[in-house]
Amino acid sequence: MRGEILSFDDGAGTGLISGDDGIRYAFDRSAVSPPSAIRSGLRVDFVPEDGHATQVMLLAGAAPAAGLAAGVTPNGSIDFQSLLFSFQCRTRRSHFWIAWLLIFAASIVLGWIPLLGILVSLFLIWPNLAITVKRLHDMGLSGWLAAVPYVVGLVGSVLAFGMIGMSAVANANGIDSDDPAAVLALLGPAFGLFGIMFLVGIGFLLWIGLTDSKPGDNKYGPNPKGF
Repeated sequence: MRGEILSFDDGAGTGLISGDDGIRYAFDRSAVSPPSAIRSGLRVDFVPEDGHATQVMLLAGAAPAAGLAAGVTPNGSIDFQSLLFSFQCRTRRSHFWIAWLLIFAASIVLGWIPLLGILVSLFLIWPNLAITVKRLHDMGLSGWLAAVPYVVGLVGSVLAFGMIGMSAVANANGIDSDDPAAVLALLGPAFGLFGIMFLVGIGFLLWIGLTDSKPGDNKYGPNPKGF
């Protein structure tokens, strides 16, 4: 019999299928063969048994365009529009680094253009987040973790400038007389915080850029490597 998935709880591994006979059937993830990403709205073929759906098979015609959402066209080439601007599905490490290098190069070149460079740099936050979120999805993790380096940078910057302000007040006399010790007391702790922020950013980049894909499908979509 054929039907449509009404709902699926990824945590519990259970869901409901609305059969074409008008009856709802419960099903378990283990009944889906082969294992696939499961979401509401997919058409399925199944065998009904005592109110449950067994031998559930997702119909290929109903599956989402996973390759495109992952930044790959049907012929296997990179779809840069999807890779750089979509937050859906997953992306592999090689595609992540290609996109990251393009964004980095663009920020360096455009950064020399007054005003326009600043506006473009702000715009580049979007594609940077897009590739980061898809890379986290590929690792089986929430895309919200992409906010970690931004939060660390924001909090660190506030603390650093706050420390500079307090140190400037406390060492006002020494700064006015160009005392090296006063200048060091003013800038030293702030430089330390900026160093920590830099290390967190580099560490996060290497973590998502070097960690391998989670094997098989996960709740964010099929494995972009195809296995």
